[in-house]
Amino acid sequence: MRLSLIFIALFWAGSALAQGFAGLGGSGAGFAEVKPGMVLDFPRDHGAHPAYRVEWWYLTANLAGSDGRDYGVQWTLFRSALAPETIDGWDDPQVWMGHAAITTPVHQFVTERLARGGIGQAGVVAEPFVAFIDEWRMQGLDPMHLTAGGPDFAFDLTLQADGPLVAQGQGGYSVKSAQGQASLYYSQPNYQVSGTLTLPDGPVRVSGQGWLDREWSSQPLAPDQTGWDWVSLHFDSGEKLMGFQLRDGGAGFVSATWISAAGEPEPMPTGALRMTPLEQRQVAGRDLPVRWRLELPQRGLDITTEPVNPDAWMPTMVPYWEGPIRFAGSHTGRGYMELTGY
Repeated sequence: MRLSLIFIALFWAGSALAQGFAGLGGSGAGFAEVKPGMVLDFPRDHGAHPAYRVEWWYLTANLAGSDGRDYGVQWTLFRSALAPETIDGWDDPQVWMGHAAITTPVHQFVTERLARGGIGQAGVVAEPFVAFIDEWRMQGLDPMHLTAGGPDFAFDLTLQADGPLVAQGQGGYSVKSAQGQASLYYSQPNYQVSGTLTLPDGPVRVSGQGWLDREWSSQPLAPDQTGWDWVSLHFDSGEKLMGFQLRDGGAGFVSATWISAAGEPEPMPTGALRMTPLEQRQVAGRDLPVRWRLELPQRGLDITTEPVNPDAWMPTMVPYWEGPIRFAGSHTGRGYMELTGY
């Protein structure tokens, strides 16, 4: 067991030094290729895709506590493949990493799990749906039961969908660079969440909104893309927005999807969303843009974001900033932001 964890640690750390952020711009030779015109297929695509090199199940939630405070929750399972196959036992080339976090206005509670496939320690089953690593569980899709914990925190949440799944990009084909790198990407941005957070001061009842992202590819980034700035926004008016910019040392690559209150996605033209950093903050020895202006003229959007906790750093094997945000301006609401590669 100890040797397997050392191997996984070396694999993920090595990936972080490879092409593109966390090695996601490295060659996908030998793995399945994401191509235009591919069609999402459910329930199959809720499960794992071992023929592709990388994949994740990513849940974030904006929550209000019975104590009157704002909270954020993150539950993520990452899969990365050394070869496009699965094998029972320790020779399985699929490796897994889990992240769980609770963000409060003054603290960031984080823990990380590592696992090797093929031995029952981690995995995903499409139907009935379950994603797990050790005792952490994402069980069911509607309703969903979500549990995780670390040395000083835990959460136990129930999520109920009140809208449809949303295909990002063109029917799930999400382009990530001018060179054509892409992923298959869909979301469930319509979860209503309730449950309990367990913190050092005791349990807190919470409720709010959740957003699940599902994505897989064999080369989702171009080799010169060093990181991204990503947002998911719940507008008080009922609409939603997913947007990201991938940094490459030049103009970058920007993509966005506007989602109607009825759950209908409208992919925006490349570059339509403008993301302008307004304030830098020293976090974990890095200068991070934690406050932003977001503009989408096609929808009359002009907002300024504020982090619930500007120090929401994830000191994991591949470190990044992730936390809940509020925003105001032409629209109001709450959301989540992720900043990688800084």
